[in-house]
Amino acid sequence: MAGSTLGTIWKITTWGESHGKGIGVVVDGCPAGLALKEADIQEYLNRRKPGQSKFTTKRQEADQVEILSGVFEGKTTGTPISMIVWNTDQRSRDYGNIVEVFRPGHADFTFDAKYGFRDYRGGGRSSGRETIARVAAGAVAASFLKSLGITVTAYTKSVGPYEADPERFCIEERDNNRLYMPDKETAAKAEAYLEEMMANKDSVGGVVECVIDGVPAGIGDPVFEKYDAALAKAVMSIGAVKGFEIGDGFAASRALGSENNDGFIKGTKKAVEKATNHSGGILGGISDGSRVLFRAAFKPTPSIASPQRTVTRQGEETEIEIKGRHDPIVVPRAVVVVEAMAAITTADLLLANMTARMDHIVSFYKRENKTTGKGTEY
Repeated sequence: MAGSTLGTIWKITTWGESHGKGIGVVVDGCPAGLALKEADIQEYLNRRKPGQSKFTTKRQEADQVEILSGVFEGKTTGTPISMIVWNTDQRSRDYGNIVEVFRPGHADFTFDAKYGFRDYRGGGRSSGRETIARVAAGAVAASFLKSLGITVTAYTKSVGPYEADPERFCIEERDNNRLYMPDKETAAKAEAYLEEMMANKDSVGGVVECVIDGVPAGIGDPVFEKYDAALAKAVMSIGAVKGFEIGDGFAASRALGSENNDGFIKGTKKAVEKATNHSGGILGGISDGSRVLFRAAFKPTPSIASPQRTVTRQGEETEIEIKGRHDPIVVPRAVVVVEAMAAITTADLLLANMTARMDHIVSFYKRENKTTGKGTEY
């Protein structure tokens, strides 16, 4: 199967199935000397693991990560970092009724059409549980970015029709409610709405917004490797994401050029700054030094208990009611997944950017070398 690897220099390869023995990832390209321990990764995985509230699947998994290689005495060695999370609470019998039936909204039909075979136990590689590997890899990337003064922060912007009010925005509130929404009042309304939909055996979608602070100007390329294009690919690869927009996004199509253009001003900390940020921190595919801002739209969870029309592999019409343990909304657990994909993408483009200018290469390699007993100092 192709398509399990992402990145050029900072490269990740995920593996494993929802009901297999485990889920894992190999991170290649991480420089040696980065401080890293399992607790750093576990902090991120704890934000996406199941069973945290009634708004998540009741599957009980500790999602405990093990680092198998690439770290020695608390620091990366420059070799591939391999990590695994073991599956411990599979209930494959819950999927016995869909062996020959295609679930609406799932990848059952398309997977079968491509390979002539599918792992029906929770969707196999198509399962949202695959995002464990992304989050583990993203935690490493986030640690790398943090060492450069770059932070990635995502949160729930909306759940169904309820959207966080910018006037009440409080990032500290994000971790105080079950929806990871930075608006206490709207979060309470959204929870009530979600409970109502759950009682109706239905599911809900929403939007995750993400900000990346500290990215210097000049990251990304102007044609096929645009920063925003790379972010879009990474984020759109998350299961259930059906839309991506950066900056003002689709609202820009309704604006005038005089309204949408970001005027440049003399900065206080930098020589050049922008008066506004309609572009979302990226111009011509290259970061402009301001905050990178984007949003991802998630569809409602396709696994619902209400009867749905479908067909068998033989094309016979039938009806199905999804059994098992499923999230009525994926958005809260997807917040950290969006962060992870943004961090992985940014780390890769930062490393790729090191070869963009001859003067930077010359500056790096022609510094005065002082050989000491400990090695070469640059």
